[in-house]
Amino acid sequence: MAEDATAPPGIDVHIPNAARMYNYYLGGKDNFPVDREAAERVLAVAPEARELARQNRAFMRRAVRYLVAEAGIRQFLDIGTGLPTEGNVHEVAAEVDPGTRVAYVDNDPVVLAHARALLSSTTNTLAVPGDLRQPQDILDDSELRSLIDFTEPVGILLVAVLHFLTDSDKPAELIARLRDAVPPGSYLVLSHVTAEDHTAAAQKGAAVYRRANASITLRTRTQITEMFEGFEVLDPGVVRLDEWHPDHEASIAGGRDLPTWFLCGVGRAL
Repeated sequence: MAEDATAPPGIDVHIPNAARMYNYYLGGKDNFPVDREAAERVLAVAPEARELARQNRAFMRRAVRYLVAEAGIRQFLDIGTGLPTEGNVHEVAAEVDPGTRVAYVDNDPVVLAHARALLSSTTNTLAVPGDLRQPQDILDDSELRSLIDFTEPVGILLVAVLHFLTDSDKPAELIARLRDAVPPGSYLVLSHVTAEDHTAAAQKGAAVYRRANASITLRTRTQITEMFEGFEVLDPGVVRLDEWHPDHEASIAGGRDLPTWFLCGVGRAL
């Protein structure tokens, strides 16, 4: 995606795209010059952003693996999935149980096009359009409901997506709508950008996104913890990315040397 001419119809390659910037941080190639330029502006003031993006992805993998292997979850709803990259939800879940069902939801046409291409040869997975700000439309989607059984526990993934919602979007209420649609024993996995450490650099990095297709709202640990209302937060609580059930991958990343710009957690619906 190096040239504007390769852009799918309807895609504005002159405005940085948050999903494609994230793809660039992760070393992907599904991005345009405008995305790379914006990402480099973030990296200029927050060079740790690239490693934190990798840690965020690693947290997602550990959480999915835990929910399949330890909690018995066999279906996932991944909202705001982002561009496919190595170690996607369905791939991680299939390592434990190949029968696990995964529905990806995103409002970005580029993300959906790539996801559908990736999933064309897979079973028990699908990708549908949807916006977290309209949760009922997601829950009512007939294609999604053909795969996800909302009478059985569901793993809801909101990984690195809630900070793209403003306070006026009322993210806690949107989460509550999803929580009320799934039975007890379902799980919420979320990660969220914060400014708990190196605040000035975090704010400068977030400012770049205001010129992209999605601005970032930095929230406190207390605000992020409150998003788990109606869920029992699993140990070790709302913590840094590298502190949630760390494994060998997390320990070799050197996360302790990074600022706390992400908080994450997993909760069980009561």
